[in-house]
Amino acid sequence: MLCCLIFLLKFSGLQAQTVTDIDGNVYHTIKIGTQVWMVENLKTTRYNDGTRIPNVTDNKAWSNLTTPAYCWYNNDATNYKDSYGALYNWQAVNTGKLAPEGWHVATNDEWARLIVFLGGESVAGCKLKEVGTSHWLYPNTGATNETGFTGLPGGYRYNVGGSFVGIGKNGIWWSATEAQTNYACVWVVYNDASYVDYYGYTKRNGLSVRCVKDN
Repeated sequence: MLCCLIFLLKFSGLQAQTVTDIDGNVYHTIKIGTQVWMVENLKTTRYNDGTRIPNVTDNKAWSNLTTPAYCWYNNDATNYKDSYGALYNWQAVNTGKLAPEGWHVATNDEWARLIVFLGGESVAGCKLKEVGTSHWLYPNTGATNETGFTGLPGGYRYNVGGSFVGIGKNGIWWSATEAQTNYACVWVVYNDASYVDYYGYTKRNGLSVRCVKDN
């Protein structure tokens, strides 16, 4: 799929670019409209100032957290890190230090601008999802990935009990925007739908993160 993306960039006259986080993870980027997005989910274990982010594996500890943390799906970096990235609680997002220099976690307004550019919530899911069922569970309804965003179903870590759910079914990303005291805005795509969902989600959940380049 990555080879196809690089071919698409070359064919369209655009040059494939990369950005590297403080851990040395390399992310490909894609311009969609006026925005430049990372093609992969964030996977850093350190803030951009070098400080380590706590990796919380215990389910009860995760469910009680009110401080920043991250984890890997099922606490299994070997099988999930490279494809799906890390899962962060919103407290980690809210530090403002997750993204590499020159980048930031996308705000709710930036997500909304992306969705409008793609034709609205009812169809945007198709254009954001990776094609096929290598990562998505069947039927991966309508997926075209025509944006090159290559959205993957990284699932999430539930705040109640700290359980891991949704791998293969849901791609769910934090925005950097608070909805209310205990909730922040998230954007979701599904294996069995073409649309994008938007709602407020409890900050203690562990979700994927996508970054966008500073203007």
